[in-house]
Amino acid sequence: MLAVILLIWQQQRFKAVFGNPLSPDQVRQTQVATPELGSRHQLTYQQWVDILKQEAKVASDQPPERLSILTGDSLSLWFPPELLPEDRNWLNQAISGESSDGLLRRLDLFDSTQPEVIFVMIGINDLVRGVSDRVIIENQRKIMTYLRKTHPQAQIVIQSILPHGDEEATWEGKDKLLKIPNSRIRQLNQQLQKTATKVGVKYLDLYPLFTNQQGNLRSQFTTDGLHLNSTGYLVWRTALQMYNNMEVGSRK
Repeated sequence: MLAVILLIWQQQRFKAVFGNPLSPDQVRQTQVATPELGSRHQLTYQQWVDILKQEAKVASDQPPERLSILTGDSLSLWFPPELLPEDRNWLNQAISGESSDGLLRRLDLFDSTQPEVIFVMIGINDLVRGVSDRVIIENQRKIMTYLRKTHPQAQIVIQSILPHGDEEATWEGKDKLLKIPNSRIRQLNQQLQKTATKVGVKYLDLYPLFTNQQGNLRSQFTTDGLHLNSTGYLVWRTALQMYNNMEVGSRK
């Protein structure tokens, strides 16, 4: 699957997404772009929660067809809407800087929605803040269990935690990243996969798609060694599209 996704990504028609084909130089230039959060960048955590609650209510009162929910931290938050698979409607319930504990406490915001799929990615902020693997996995288990119980008709998809850029990172918290070996993230993802299997939810392993030969986040996919650029999101989009086609489509 890894080889197939990379091949599809390489063959994507950039013109359809960005307006014009990107040369290698232009691809490199996208790495320095900073995600635009607009007014949300100035919000407090509670204000953010209130907005997500309102957006979820709209999706509940007027249920869109083929709804997918994306939730987690800034990696999910900044997923460009135009790069999400077009064959479904998306509700983004992510918050920048979110932790597994924070996500767990606000899952009820979209209780009344009727999604086909819920994609979860969470954990990197826990690691940055020094949370233990045991606590991260336990919180993840609770997230899986809650979503499975609350949305029995939906597919719950836990996505792997992505690697970081190690020494090449330019993120302001680089010193914190360097205290988290990517080998630890790989091991944590293995535990995450086992937990997902036990709970009975899906696991989508994105980690191999984003690593270089040293096991770090590929420089061409990131803005700062932690967050993704448009090229990285295009790879993620391809994985989501393939998942939709293989897993969700098979249920039709």
